[in-house]
Amino acid sequence: MTMEKTFSILKPDATRRNLTGAINALIEKSGLKIIAQKRIHMSKAQAETFYGVHSERAFFNDLVEFMISGPVVVQVLEGENAVVAYRDIMGATNPENAEVGTIRKEFAESIEANSVHGSDSLENATIEMAYFFSGTELVG
Repeated sequence: MTMEKTFSILKPDATRRNLTGAINALIEKSGLKIIAQKRIHMSKAQAETFYGVHSERAFFNDLVEFMISGPVVVQVLEGENAVVAYRDIMGATNPENAEVGTIRKEFAESIEANSVHGSDSLENATIEMAYFFSGTELVG
């Protein structure tokens, strides 16, 4: 097993409903360690840049508007095979298809308001972590 870091966002639907602690409990119960965390309100420019890979997709503007609709909690998680481990605990993007006990099954309101974002690869995790955190903010 390989120790890795991955990136997470607790989305506006989760922060609006005060679910930060409950979601963090599931993350930690899964064996991942939260080594950096901060609550921010993304600007439109930040959201457009962060989700730029989706800029040509029909849902892009709705995604940006959703992500700036309220505060989010950005996090760096660490653990064995963290990228895959976090994607497992997040559950399927569509909460109707997510397994019981996953974050999205337990907390998501819809496919759009699905409570969390997680990096899909080590490469993207590195990019996403650097977008919101300096190296000195990562405390293991």
